[in-house]
Amino acid sequence: MKNFLKVLILSPGLLVMAAQAQDKKKGAAPMPPPVTDSTAKQKKPAGISDKVKSSRKYDGLFTLYQDTATGTVQLYVKKDQLGKEYIYQSFSINGPNQLYLNQSMHRATLVFKIEKAFDKLEFSRVNTRFWYDPKNPVSKTAMVDKPEAVFLVEKTVGEDADGYLVSADGLFISEKLDPVKPLMPIGIPPTAIFNLGNLNPAKSRYTNLRSFPHNSDIVVDLAYDNPSPYNSGTTDITDARYVRVRMQHSLIEMPKNDFRPRRDDPRIGYFSQMVNDQTSISPVPYKDHIHRWFLKKKDPGAEISEPVEPIVYWIENTTPHEYRQTIIDAGLKWNEAFEKAGFKNAIQMKVMPDDADWDPADIRYNVIRWVSSAQPTYGAIGPSFVNPKTGQIIGADITIEWFSGSSTPLLDELFKTTAAGGDLHLPGMDPNHAAHCTLAGELKSQLLTGMTVLDASGASANEVKEMHKQFLTYLILHEMGHTLGLNHNMKASQMLSPAEINNTEITHKLGLIGSVMDYPAINIALDRSKQGDYYTTKAGPYDIWAIQYGYTQFDEGEEAAGLKKITARSTEPQLVFGNDGDDMRAPGKAMDPRVNINELTSDAIGYAEDRFKVVNQTLGKLVAKYSKEGQSYAELRTRYGTLIGQRYSMASALSRYIGGIYIDRSYPEQKSGVKPYTPVPLATQKRAMDMLNKYVFAPNAFDGDDAVFAYLQPQRRGFTQNGSGDDFRITENLMMIQTSGALSHLLHGATLQRITNTRLYGNQYSVASMLGDLQKGIFNADIATNVNIYRQYLQTYFVRQLVAMIDPKTQQFDDVAKAAALYTLKKIKTQLGTAVSANEETKAHRTNLLFLINNGLDNK
Repeated sequence: MKNFLKVLILSPGLLVMAAQAQDKKKGAAPMPPPVTDSTAKQKKPAGISDKVKSSRKYDGLFTLYQDTATGTVQLYVKKDQLGKEYIYQSFSINGPNQLYLNQSMHRATLVFKIEKAFDKLEFSRVNTRFWYDPKNPVSKTAMVDKPEAVFLVEKTVGEDADGYLVSADGLFISEKLDPVKPLMPIGIPPTAIFNLGNLNPAKSRYTNLRSFPHNSDIVVDLAYDNPSPYNSGTTDITDARYVRVRMQHSLIEMPKNDFRPRRDDPRIGYFSQMVNDQTSISPVPYKDHIHRWFLKKKDPGAEISEPVEPIVYWIENTTPHEYRQTIIDAGLKWNEAFEKAGFKNAIQMKVMPDDADWDPADIRYNVIRWVSSAQPTYGAIGPSFVNPKTGQIIGADITIEWFSGSSTPLLDELFKTTAAGGDLHLPGMDPNHAAHCTLAGELKSQLLTGMTVLDASGASANEVKEMHKQFLTYLILHEMGHTLGLNHNMKASQMLSPAEINNTEITHKLGLIGSVMDYPAINIALDRSKQGDYYTTKAGPYDIWAIQYGYTQFDEGEEAAGLKKITARSTEPQLVFGNDGDDMRAPGKAMDPRVNINELTSDAIGYAEDRFKVVNQTLGKLVAKYSKEGQSYAELRTRYGTLIGQRYSMASALSRYIGGIYIDRSYPEQKSGVKPYTPVPLATQKRAMDMLNKYVFAPNAFDGDDAVFAYLQPQRRGFTQNGSGDDFRITENLMMIQTSGALSHLLHGATLQRITNTRLYGNQYSVASMLGDLQKGIFNADIATNVNIYRQYLQTYFVRQLVAMIDPKTQQFDDVAKAAALYTLKKIKTQLGTAVSANEETKAHRTNLLFLINNGLDNK
């Protein structure tokens, strides 16, 4: 009996045979044979023809089917596409500017693959942050502890011999690939920033489908609903409850060529992909590779050869006719650098015909376009997108804003920007794209200052036109540099001395600055008779050198030696480099004061003094120049605002020399004779402090502004006036120069800690001495007289900051800084005890200061 049961259990086929025999006896239809692997393989797929019979077909890298009645889209994935890697790139084409969803914003860049799991297709993202040497056994662990990122699973709706059909709406009418909606900053009230609301797939739609042999583009309008918006947005928002964002999804074939990634080097500034070598035991296992185009010589043996495929930029037909030739000339200036790298005519410039049969959004075309946004967040951007696995640049665009509404028509293409409030978190944007270039806004402010100075000094129209031409040339050179892979070089403006900066024999040969990748101040000579170039209009020595590093073609075995020879030149004075990671824009951030924006020459302190003098000379001419018949005083207010901006920049630049450190990134074998970190000399720090005390903190620092204040009236437009009145906030704006421009850095915990730390390797300026010099500059000049309004605000701010520093609950200041703050407060208290007050206002002010100090000392 046991043996019989074993037969039945081990042989289920016997049961089937018995059942079939029984059915025959009953005359029933025989049971179908069991499905086995062999019979399943023989079964033909059902096919997809009936699933797509009402659809329009788009053939290309991926085949798309769009239903002509409903608009829904299905994606056909070939069987030989499964498991292969593809590149995804998203672009915003139209959306709220304050959320960085305006035209041509490059967003997500990633590698993805599609795999089959039973009756479903899985779409997953590939991690490109690691590299494994295939010869090392450790490479067998490549997928260990790196969890998969499956962002979509779709059940197949059809299959034929070659592939599978799935619904594409979950992929493209969604935020699966690119989380479009920004995340609101923590702690920011909901009224502060415009919020999209929630995605409404039912109101979303496809706008355009294109599929080519090497890429498929899907353009969608994503609808967002916010029934009860707290913030109505800016003028570009028609109705805050209902907003559509136009996005482009591009699926791109992984390039098949012999492109070799080129390693990143900290002495040269390229955008890069950060990759760790997981099979290396080096303490610096970095295998980062730079972003660059794939340029290959037609004649490999020639010293200079045309490339097999040049880099072609199309000037979109939206560009004003009067600027097209300037843009062409500016773009072609990069060929000087590429010739040094061995390529002739590497850059080509073409104009898009008005009857072009291609769309500028087609990723096969690199476009320089002009747009006019309602509330632009940038003046110009030059992003590119790459193969994340190699750094090969696949495409690039440059977008320049035509800013309508300027009080001076010549300035319309780059007027005042409006940025989003708070620090938005953009989860869908690649970090390389999220680091927006704000050059155009900075450059525009500098240009408007230059034009104000020229206007006030009676310059000719031709001179103003030449300034504008140089400005546009520089802007194009800078943004195109980004599309070639270069990031910023904020140290390049230090190349020439004050005596050289207006010598056109030098500047026409080398340029005004070492690199077009800086954010320079406009060059305005204090003595107008000595004026040279306003902007550099050619690739600088650093740019030429950097292009050599990125694009010189080497045989595989010679590349390491060739690159080492190029980087060995990094100690040459004209090739200095420092990018945003080193720059000093944020208070307390970084260290090297030479890596900064809106300054010029190797003597930035002397340059700042000249700029203060230029501003003060111009102030007295503003009212007469910009009180124009038939026009309000809005332009006068704008021009004055740009001069305030110049003072702010100069105060900021000066403050960074105090407690600063000069950085040298050369390698030991270069024997530069300079240590990696060298504290700024005491005499230089003291000189910067003296300039601040004279032009920013002194009682008479803003005397020249008095004649302007009564005229700073904006133009009335409907009911757009400020809720608390539209008079110019004089004390608030000028105090910003003193506080945000200078004191916020000097009194920052990181700066004070750095001053103390550098005392251990060469710095001779202590925190106590620095605060003492501030105390003298902020109090001594009027201790025996009345205190004017500017100084009342300044002195109160300084005392409040010192009191905050000695608060036991405050953690951001070290004990040395707290001791220095306490010592300085007691000196101020003693000083106020001997002060002479002539009027009631000054007496009230000093009484308040003593109250603040005593309270601070009592709570210590």
